[in-house]
Amino acid sequence: QVQLDESGGGLVQAGGSLRLSCAASGRTFSPYAVGWFRQAPGKEREFVSTIAWSSGSTFYADSVKGRYTISRDRAKNTVYLQMNGLKPEDTAVYFCAATFNLIPSLLTAKTIYNYWGQGTQVTVSS
Repeated sequence: QVQLDESGGGLVQAGGSLRLSCAASGRTFSPYAVGWFRQAPGKEREFVSTIAWSSGSTFYADSVKGRYTISRDRAKNTVYLQMNGLKPEDTAVYFCAATFNLIPSLLTAKTIYNYWGQGTQVTVSS
């Protein structure tokens, strides 16, 4: 079993920055990828970014490309999401998720992620 714990959310003004962390514990942690998703009130959970655990390859949703940076520290079993240039529309609960399914073409699909954190709230005021 894998536990994922997110931290780093909060309230920030538009244009500001936050860094989210996702720490994994439990079984030997060697997923195929770890990703971030977000869910705003009344909306579906959507893909934000993901990173391949071994290679470090990264993928981003168009809406965050150029503003967000995902990274990982394998020694600490931790994934980070640096969020710059935040906008009110970035307001959501952000979830960390890990997948052990080797399906590169579906890395943006939440359905392939096996484990999820509890989420951390990010609120961007205008």
